[in-house]
Amino acid sequence: MERAEKRELVASLQSALMGAGSIVLAQNNGLTVANLEALRREIKKAGGKVKIAKNRLVKLALNDTDNADMSALFTGPIVIAYADDPMTAPKIAAKFADKNAKYVILGGAMGKTALDANNVKALSIMPSLDELRATLAGMLKQPATRIASVIVAPASGIARVLAAHAEKSNAEAA
Repeated sequence: MERAEKRELVASLQSALMGAGSIVLAQNNGLTVANLEALRREIKKAGGKVKIAKNRLVKLALNDTDNADMSALFTGPIVIAYADDPMTAPKIAAKFADKNAKYVILGGAMGKTALDANNVKALSIMPSLDELRATLAGMLKQPATRIASVIVAPASGIARVLAAHAEKSNAEAA
């Protein structure tokens, strides 16, 4: 690889990792190309990306970003998964690691916060931002529904009593 190509690769990695909400690093000793492609497709579908590059070049790219220092994790063949949404990369990487024993999560970063493998797994079980929004919307909607049912309940009770008296009166008149 020529120096110009390396500079270009470092610049593209740097711009991609600079805007990432989270980055997950994993070892891929012995993964097949088909397995890696399945991981790529899954992360791409969720809005993230997977990169495999020389460790030295990735370290250079990470030096000028605001991400936490992960240079100690770069030993052996590394797969880098990242996404704008902070929950996407950890969720998919952890799910993929559960299915593939050769894919071992080493750690990563969420902005300036360094993550170890346990932190990445903990993030993977947390709800996503969309799930939290839906839960919050449901919680906000629920009290209004209860208030409306309490307000309507006496009126509907009175209506049922009047309807019963009307039916009784109609039955007696007939």
